[in-house]
Amino acid sequence: MLSLIATGFAEVCNPLCIALIAGGVLLGIIFGSIPGLSATMAVALCLPMTYGLEPIAGMALLLGLYIGGISGGLVAAILLRIPGTPASVATCFDGYPLAAKGQAGKALGVGIFFSFIGTLLGLAVLMFIAPSLASVALKFSYYEYFAVGVFSISMMASLISGSVVKGLVSGAIGLAFAMVGAAPIDGIPRLTFGFHALDAGFDILPVLIGLFAISEIIKAAKEKGKPQGKVLQDFKIKGFGFSFAEFKSQIVNLFRSAAIGIGIGILPGIGGGTSNILAYTAAKNQSKTPEKFGTGIIDGIVASETANNASIGGALVPLMTLGIPGDTVTAMLLGGLMIHGLNPGPLLFQNNGPLVYGIFAACLIANVFMLLMEYLGIKVFARVLTVPKHILLPIIMVLCVVGAFGVNNRLFDVWAVLFFGIVAYLLEKGGFPLPPIILGFILGPTIETNLRRGLMQSEGSIAPFFTHPISLAFLIITMIVIVLAVRKELRARRSNRVEKEGKS
Repeated sequence: MLSLIATGFAEVCNPLCIALIAGGVLLGIIFGSIPGLSATMAVALCLPMTYGLEPIAGMALLLGLYIGGISGGLVAAILLRIPGTPASVATCFDGYPLAAKGQAGKALGVGIFFSFIGTLLGLAVLMFIAPSLASVALKFSYYEYFAVGVFSISMMASLISGSVVKGLVSGAIGLAFAMVGAAPIDGIPRLTFGFHALDAGFDILPVLIGLFAISEIIKAAKEKGKPQGKVLQDFKIKGFGFSFAEFKSQIVNLFRSAAIGIGIGILPGIGGGTSNILAYTAAKNQSKTPEKFGTGIIDGIVASETANNASIGGALVPLMTLGIPGDTVTAMLLGGLMIHGLNPGPLLFQNNGPLVYGIFAACLIANVFMLLMEYLGIKVFARVLTVPKHILLPIIMVLCVVGAFGVNNRLFDVWAVLFFGIVAYLLEKGGFPLPPIILGFILGPTIETNLRRGLMQSEGSIAPFFTHPISLAFLIITMIVIVLAVRKELRARRSNRVEKEGKS
């Protein structure tokens, strides 16, 4: 194994590959940090550039874009409360409040460092135990994917703060928006009301931009003229902005979130957009002070950024060992491999061992470049918050519109961004939380598609959903999560009632 790793580093340790990795990481960070752009878009745009390159050089560029793009999303999430990529949604929940307290440097430092560690852990799994993990993923059928989706959406209970009814309504709204457009399997248009522009449904990026970016711009515009206290940012950052004691307190959170990210990454079609939210909710559930989540604590940033970056290594597991892309970016990477006549799968390790470990080495080098580039940019990033809002917000608005249009090159996505911005503003004004909407929107298609495929395979019988061991296990865990959430809500109501009676 060590000799293969050494051979892999020898493959990429040349000036061209190193330059391509560095350039890919930098471009990926830029794409990830600009609202509306993403790692997928960066890889798609640069894929044609790899045609004339050697296989290892082409893959080095694409992997640099992948790692930089996923991590770059934390910049906009922390500074602007806009997830630069779907994988950074949960980073907004505590990253932005911490930055609003004047600790943007610390929030960025925590996110960058744990992004690095998460990627490192994911790649370690990829390098040492990929084949065995891929064989487990092969056992997942439609029934297991449906159960995983139901389990994931049950985590909605942990994202609800305040009224449970309003939280569930928000989740239902997310599911409803996910159902707009052509139905899976049969392709029948639903909820389109005769508008053909809705036939393709809503893309995830315009939804995220609208919910988080445009709603913030509307709120800021409404507050124009009101006196606003200027938040003083701490630009004197030692190291990554956190102490060794804080790091030790996050070790359990780190490994739990990495395990979630790797596990979700291995399952095709789910990806970092789900793993970061699940890791955040798991951290909140296991915390002794769950009420502090959402107020600006590093626990939420650690969970989200560790999980979404660990899912990189997880998503590469089925790609390299089975030829099955784990998410949209690895689907592009699959195209990159096939361009050079390489067919991912078990034979790839036998016939192209040095190239495979060269890809692993490129990932490790890209991870180091990501850490260095983002660390050197912390103070520059943090100064974004010192720009007056009347200058900053119009720039963000333009970037949002350009990014939304660039997703599918259609004007409809621009109108969708504005629509979801207004919806988010009205919902937040009414006390409805936004995170359940995102979770419902992301997981809705996965649950519905696998439910319908499972029922088709079983000829309409629901029995297989409960007789397959893995599926049954996830459904039982789902029931336990729901029961615990209900008990927690009943206890909270009972304690509130006792407090009110005591005061009266």
